[in-house]
Amino acid sequence: QVQLVESGGGFVQGGGSLRLSCSASGRTFSSVHMAWYLQTPGKERESVAGINWSGGSTNYADFVKGRFTISRNNRENTMYLQMNSLKPEDTAIYYCNTDPAMDAWGQGTLGTVSS
Repeated sequence: QVQLVESGGGFVQGGGSLRLSCSASGRTFSSVHMAWYLQTPGKERESVAGINWSGGSTNYADFVKGRFTISRNNRENTMYLQMNSLKPEDTAIYYCNTDPAMDAWGQGTLGTVSS
């Protein structure tokens, strides 16, 4: 089982950047596919970006392609999401989880983008 803690959210103006971090505990992190998800009020949680166990393969939702970059450091049990050219519609709570997701979710980290 992997335990996850998200951080790095904050308030930023449109066009700005945020870098999210996901700190994982548990010996299986380096062997599992991971992903970032977001949730906005009234909507279901959805996948933003995914990365395979080695970091050699990534995938992105169409609405973040070219703006967000997912990466991981298996030695440090950490995953990142670099978010550039942020838009107000990117405002959400961001979560990390395995891919496919486990039933247990962390508290997430809130990213707010002003217009």
